[in-house]
Amino acid sequence: MLDRYFFEGNSIIHRLDPRVKVVLTVVFALGVAFSNSYLLIYFSIFYSLVIIFIAKIPVHIAFKRLLPLIIFLLLLWVFLPFSVKGKTIFEVGPLAITKDGVLYAYRITVKSVAILLLLIAFITTSDMVALFHALAHLKVPKKLIFLIFFTYRYIHVVWMEYQRIKNALAMRRFVPGTNLHTYKTVAHVVGMLMVRSYDRSERVYNAMLCRGFNGTFYMLDHFELKGFDIIFTAISIIIFSGVVWISANQIL
Repeated sequence: MLDRYFFEGNSIIHRLDPRVKVVLTVVFALGVAFSNSYLLIYFSIFYSLVIIFIAKIPVHIAFKRLLPLIIFLLLLWVFLPFSVKGKTIFEVGPLAITKDGVLYAYRITVKSVAILLLLIAFITTSDMVALFHALAHLKVPKKLIFLIFFTYRYIHVVWMEYQRIKNALAMRRFVPGTNLHTYKTVAHVVGMLMVRSYDRSERVYNAMLCRGFNGTFYMLDHFELKGFDIIFTAISIIIFSGVVWISANQIL
């Protein structure tokens, strides 16, 4: 579930039209992902930090969202500097750290941080129902929206089911290890989770049919694009386009 510190604020960022947030996030994230300009990447990080500051999101809460990504990126730093061919800058026994490998790992790191900060700044400052509503207005396929919605809605249910199975194993004094018994037990747990998830999905589907669900979620409130939304979008895109132009022409 989204942390209440994120979407229960009353800042101008929280009051932005969710459609604006989704569009800006997609445009900026694609720009960062496909660009090799560090100026653009650094600007995106700075821009996201400014938005997070305006949204009054506590720094330690935002950092908690970055922590899993940082742990994953540390694994990349263990392998990439040694596995990419290029000019050797340091040797550790038979292994050589290359300049190209370090730059490649660094580029992936700053791009990943920039994109995740964009998500924290825009996506997490809206509640999930509003985001799904925004996706529907932006003509995203309904099936994809339903898939994301039900994944978000029931992922914690699957997690609770896993915790019950885990507690049952602990009561039977199961201790995981690197042996055949552990592998068989893990396989049984995965299989049990899949079966129970399927059974629950059938019950949810039948319950929705009984309530007349026809594949459409009807909303009582609809978005209204305001002047501030247009101004904010225009300024953001103009600044972003300017940075892209400067990067392309290598002015800085």
